[in-house]
Amino acid sequence: MQDRPSPRTLPQRLAEGIVLGAEGYVFELERRGYIKAGPYVPEVILDAPEAVLQLHREFLRAGAEVMVALTYYANREKLKAVGRADELEAMNRTAVRIANQVAREGGALVAANICNTWSYDPADHRRTSAIVRTQYEEQLGWAVDEGVDFVIAETNDYLGEALIGLEVCNELGLPAMVSFASVHPTHTYDGYAYVDACRRSADAGATIVGLNCSRGPQTMKPLLMQIRGAVSCAVAAQPVPYRTSDTTPAFESLTLWDGTRAFPIQLESFSCTRFEMADFARWAKTAGINYLGICCGGSPHHVRAMAEALGRETPASRYSPAMELHPVLGTSTAQHEDMGGWARPTAALPAAPTNSGPDASSSVPDRSA
Repeated sequence: MQDRPSPRTLPQRLAEGIVLGAEGYVFELERRGYIKAGPYVPEVILDAPEAVLQLHREFLRAGAEVMVALTYYANREKLKAVGRADELEAMNRTAVRIANQVAREGGALVAANICNTWSYDPADHRRTSAIVRTQYEEQLGWAVDEGVDFVIAETNDYLGEALIGLEVCNELGLPAMVSFASVHPTHTYDGYAYVDACRRSADAGATIVGLNCSRGPQTMKPLLMQIRGAVSCAVAAQPVPYRTSDTTPAFESLTLWDGTRAFPIQLESFSCTRFEMADFARWAKTAGINYLGICCGGSPHHVRAMAEALGRETPASRYSPAMELHPVLGTSTAQHEDMGGWARPTAALPAAPTNSGPDASSSVPDRSA
């Protein structure tokens, strides 16, 4: 195992206050033209590693304390689908090396990353558990060789699959954060209430438990409060930055005005602003959340806003907005006076709708990423 870049461990940072993470690598790199929507396999790791390096650096500058190795969907079964299974080891090792390189630049932690494999079937538990375990052992074995501080085992639909990943982490002596994707309104795909799934994961040795992906800030809050009240370990909250509602709590079911599915590449009209994510960060602090982040759809400007909402100054804060200096909107500028009433609203505008169209049906689709 390589030497770690950070002298402060995950438990030490958790004891000091909220640990701020950042994800959404897959969606952000897809928008930048480096990942193919649909399979969402991180081929960019080998095809354009400089793009991954740059995004890590942007998250670090924005205040992220954790560089998450981009190994989401970098497992054997997913790489088979794009004809690159023979590059599995190279992809995983390179991802961890890139994360380590950037982490050293800012004293950040490095997290290995495993996720839902789409190989697990609770109706065929014994056979599929072996397949899942093999994939996790491969990925985490290479991560340990390259050097990581802890593991993020995320976007779990099944408690059974999450516990397999946690077992492998425990065997390797790695602290683990286990988080569930709350696509279904109340429980995991194998029938456990989310709060119970988190409790069982904590009892099995997870350092942090919580939720990631699927839900936006508002619809994730009620579940997080239940989880916070049910476990004594640290709790994680990593919502997607999209406006979900009580009718459509998961972003996979959002639809546009014409009924077209918005997920996964037509979500822009549902996007949360940086200010909404900052509000969520302030709420999370008062709610006793210990690990705070952002998932699919997140960008560095969201992370910076969340860091600043926690009272932190980041390297990117040098360029935080100073709207008072805007030539038209800045009230102290000569240009503002020259523009007269242009910059002053003449009437109150109606509140913006939370969604751009009718809600989707209550059926819950499978995710494609």
